[in-house]
Amino acid sequence: MKVTLIRLGKLHLKFAQSGFDEYAKRLEHYVKFKDELLLVPSKSKEPEHIKEAEAEKILKKIQPNDYLILLDERGKSYSSEAFASYLENLANHQTHVIFVIGGAYGFHESVYQRANAKFSLSACTFSHQLVPLIFGEQLYRAFTIIKGEPYHHA
Repeated sequence: MKVTLIRLGKLHLKFAQSGFDEYAKRLEHYVKFKDELLLVPSKSKEPEHIKEAEAEKILKKIQPNDYLILLDERGKSYSSEAFASYLENLANHQTHVIFVIGGAYGFHESVYQRANAKFSLSACTFSHQLVPLIFGEQLYRAFTIIKGEPYHHA
């Protein structure tokens, strides 16, 4: 299975970027992992126009057979073990899973319509600067659980 993370905007917090880079490197041991950074300059300050511009860029990256999961506050929450089980099931049925971290205003309706699932990291709201790091760690944790490795102590 191939896993791609699409994220909008650069990480400006150096510790968050270096932490994310560490987990991205570790993930290569388990899965073909790709980090796709999209920069979407917008001439408008209107949230709806910004979401439309982001949606256009996101949807161009998605192929018809890709399984698209949005990281969204209204998505389904999983324990680490349940997320690992979910990923393991996906690996048996999907060749390419794409996770997307949206912009500051969330996703445009066209992206929600294309999505196969929505996943929530927490009921808490996190800075966009921290989400890639937190998600990267959880993805890594899930693969160590699948492999029965000691990183996760249940």
